[in-house]
Amino acid sequence: MTKIRVLIADDHALMRDGIKALLTLAEGIEVIGEATNGREAIEQCRRLKPDVVLMDIAMPGLGGLEATLEIKREVPKTRVLVLTQYDDREYVQRFLKAGVAGYVLKRVLGSELVAAIRSVTQGGLVLDPEIAREALQHAPQEAGAGIDDPYETLTDREKQVLRLVALGHSNKEVAGFLKVSIKTAMSHREHVMEKLNLHSRTDVIKFAIRQGVIRVET
Repeated sequence: MTKIRVLIADDHALMRDGIKALLTLAEGIEVIGEATNGREAIEQCRRLKPDVVLMDIAMPGLGGLEATLEIKREVPKTRVLVLTQYDDREYVQRFLKAGVAGYVLKRVLGSELVAAIRSVTQGGLVLDPEIAREALQHAPQEAGAGIDDPYETLTDREKQVLRLVALGHSNKEVAGFLKVSIKTAMSHREHVMEKLNLHSRTDVIKFAIRQGVIRVET
């Protein structure tokens, strides 16, 4: 019997260890790797091509959403299952638009997480009951709904740059995270601000918060 190959992407070592211990006991599931941030998750997916990525949202540098966008493009057969503490509507909508296979909260029982992993590998969409209720209540009413979303005018790379700049990273740091030149990072940043008609870092931060790209902890 072929095992389901899982990659865990979470910046908390204790959480990764706990999930790994849980999945080790589950029949037919194998943890093949771990990542502490979005960039590592992308690189591990390219190298290991897991069946499922358990993806946290808020991680240093590239977050779960930005990593998901790149993984879906580069390793399309890998299913992304979001595992997070955040039930914000904006986050849910962003990830569903990105094509994730599921969105569950960290309060789920171990047996429920195992069931979710098995379900997404069979092509199912798994949503936490509260998340599903929100998704249904706020689902677009027609095919063209959300077409005016300015965030969706950005390329995947520009979405990554938007988050990094909103988190306060310099051009040099952005370049390091994305493995591009500083000149390229600056160019991406300029394109983002031009497309969104933003004129300062403060404008970028406000936009990112408003659009559910970053979250202000309370």
